Amino acid sequence: MNRTATESHPLTIALCAGEASGDLLGAHLMNAIRAQHPQVNFVGIGGPRMLAAGINSLYEQEKLAVRGFVEVVRKLPEILAIRRGLIKALKQIRPHVFVGIDAPDFNLGVAKKLKRAGIATVHYVSPSVWAWRRKRVKKIVKQVDEVLCLFPMEPELYQQAGGHARFIGHPLAQILPQHVDRAAKRIQLKLPPNDPVFVLMPGSRVSEIDYMAPLFLQAAEIILQRYPQAQFLLPMATAATRQRMQNMLAQPAWQKLPVRLMNAHAEMACQAADVALVTSGTATLEVALCQCPMVISYKISELTYAYVKHKIKVPYVGLPNILLGKKVVPELLQRQATPQNLADAVMHWYESPDEVQALQSEFAQLHQQLNMHTDELAAQAVLQHAMGIK
Repeated sequence: MNRTATESHPLTIALCAGEASGDLLGAHLMNAIRAQHPQVNFVGIGGPRMLAAGINSLYEQEKLAVRGFVEVVRKLPEILAIRRGLIKALKQIRPHVFVGIDAPDFNLGVAKKLKRAGIATVHYVSPSVWAWRRKRVKKIVKQVDEVLCLFPMEPELYQQAGGHARFIGHPLAQILPQHVDRAAKRIQLKLPPNDPVFVLMPGSRVSEIDYMAPLFLQAAEIILQRYPQAQFLLPMATAATRQRMQNMLAQPAWQKLPVRLMNAHAEMACQAADVALVTSGTATLEVALCQCPMVISYKISELTYAYVKHKIKVPYVGLPNILLGKKVVPELLQRQATPQNLADAVMHWYESPDEVQALQSEFAQLHQQLNMHTDELAAQAVLQHAMGIK
């Protein structure tokens, strides 16, 4: 049961972010809540950005940021102990609302226990239930009072299952400018104004780098044969992926490729480039919002693909195609993902300015659709639950 804030129990909001992307969302949410309700305490688990915004973090966020099956199994006892400890602490603190930020495998279990204890619960960022494992929706609506959705097709799925959800737009659309000055970005990055520039985005995880980067580099070699003046930008999301990429580029096969490794700044690279070659994932949306033509690719083991393929409920894997409801950019997956096919698709965009202009018009519409002052809307929703407003 919701309680109003009093002098003896000031407004207290619990948040839990399991990794860096959630930490960024959480910090923005905290600042937006404080702008609407200055007297508020934050408690839970957060990373450096949320700590800077004022959260009392009960555990180190890094202990939850685990990827890969083997690492998860090895760390599972510690993760489960943190979850039990967090639930116990929050039951004693009794925040006015608990907000799980992404990391559904961890946060939804916490939310379930707290909801049973009479604490309001919100999950910020819907899992990809529209793409696969759609049956999760029935479980999620029992675990949380409301889901805050970044994509417009998501709320209906929860409402059909008897739950509550609202579309609040996507933070990337709020952050990235709607009009891109490609020439200015090239000056900023000290790139030639008229030479071909391509972005290679093989993934944000080391496992993706191992699988996709050799394929992308082979495609770059083919592109370079047609455009000897071409340059390739390689923005790396983490120190670990940058190190793996540096080791790969040091091999004799790749030493002569004109590749510039960048620390993050993927948006700057995409705003300066002619075409991006990108591994399927959230990065495809970032590329689209940067108005950059792209070729989407993904490759996993045939056994894993056979297992996953039957569970996927959408006709496309790339977010721009899913959100626009049609194939506006090519998707080259599995056996279609050959260096020659990737290079041909990238070069087609480079040599088709009319098609690029039409694509950028589609991307501009997508940007407008997703741009909704996400932070403020999320803060309003959280405060409504904290104060028991239906």
